[in-house]
Amino acid sequence: MEKFFHPYHMVNMSPWPLMAGFGGLSVVIGMINMFVFFDFTMLYTSLLLMFVISFMWWRDVIRESTYMGYHSSTVLSGLMLGMILFIVSEVFFFISFFWAFFHSSLSPTLELGSVWPPCGILPFNPFQVPLLNTVILLASGVTVTWAHQFMLNNNWEGSKSALMITWMLGLYFLMLQGFEYFTASFGISDSVYGSTFFMATGFHGFHVIVGTLFLLFIWMRLIKNQLTNSHHFGFEAAAWYWHFVDVVWLFLFSVVYWWGT
Repeated sequence: MEKFFHPYHMVNMSPWPLMAGFGGLSVVIGMINMFVFFDFTMLYTSLLLMFVISFMWWRDVIRESTYMGYHSSTVLSGLMLGMILFIVSEVFFFISFFWAFFHSSLSPTLELGSVWPPCGILPFNPFQVPLLNTVILLASGVTVTWAHQFMLNNNWEGSKSALMITWMLGLYFLMLQGFEYFTASFGISDSVYGSTFFMATGFHGFHVIVGTLFLLFIWMRLIKNQLTNSHHFGFEAAAWYWHFVDVVWLFLFSVVYWWGT
């Protein structure tokens, strides 16, 4: 067993960052292949590769924190700061989409018919599927908070149940969003409205996928008794991310679905 005389975690050599970089590149190339040639083979293969790489990378992180004890309080403070900065960067990522939406909707150009939504666009009724999805995400925010409170009070069965409900609500949200896209009367190439709508809601849906997988893996760790009531930053990071996803959806529902129509 190695002995360290400092509170920091000096990460060992790992192949996963480099492989994840090449995997991300292949995903982008696969998406281009899909859009241009309607060939999904490379995209599906790349996504499967990224899933395997992520699984192996997370496995190593779990080993370092749970079994090797490398995640000291100093390391945890750095991880917390990193997660906060990551969420801040995601906030600015979505601000760009809202900026584009407001820029186009507050002063519609002649090419759009000087109206918003543009001529020929039939927007969604915000009080049908979008409102239901809003209720689902707000409910999931409540259940993930319950899971945290149960964990702090050593109620592990309650924490497992609440967390399971949370990621299941995430899956339900994604199913409803897929149904919404399937029934849409416009596409991403239908004026700037279609572009901003599908980019903003689509990337939010991608974040819901990531958050649901995050919560699912934490739920699996809970089942394996890998978390304690005093050492569970993985859960807290997932909860922070999920609350961020909830807040972004509230803005999407208020601005894009409701005000924008």
